[in-house]
Amino acid sequence: MLREHFTFCHTLRVRWAEVDRQDVVFNGNYFLYFDVAIAEYWRAIAFDYPAEITRLGMDIFAIKATAEYHGPARYDELIDVCCRTARIGRSSMTFLFGIWRGAEHLTTGELIYVNADVATRQSAPWPAFLRDRILAFERTRPELVAPAPD
Repeated sequence: MLREHFTFCHTLRVRWAEVDRQDVVFNGNYFLYFDVAIAEYWRAIAFDYPAEITRLGMDIFAIKATAEYHGPARYDELIDVCCRTARIGRSSMTFLFGIWRGAEHLTTGELIYVNADVATRQSAPWPAFLRDRILAFERTRPELVAPAPD
């Protein structure tokens, strides 16, 4: 994983409540960092989540979350949480994450989301406008698995 493959990074300061007895960020808190990065990523591409997707009768559900820890982050350190769309399928989307402290790569993560119809809770195609915004934003082009919906 290379930092230059990420168009988007969000800087966070590690808070006291996020560290454990070993004085490093508790492993589960990295998923909170990923969640913050996703929210900021949506803002960066001008996607008003949840309003835009709710208006279409849809919502986005997480179906997979993984993290690999390469080094610890500690209290009061500044870390960069980088996020990019790696894959866009018909109804699923894969996000990759990298967390760095300066040049040191601390964590790698992946989240897979599925777009679904709220009424049926069945998968639904991503709106074309969202796919277009992501493709226009990312410098590392996501893998496209399905054609853009009409």
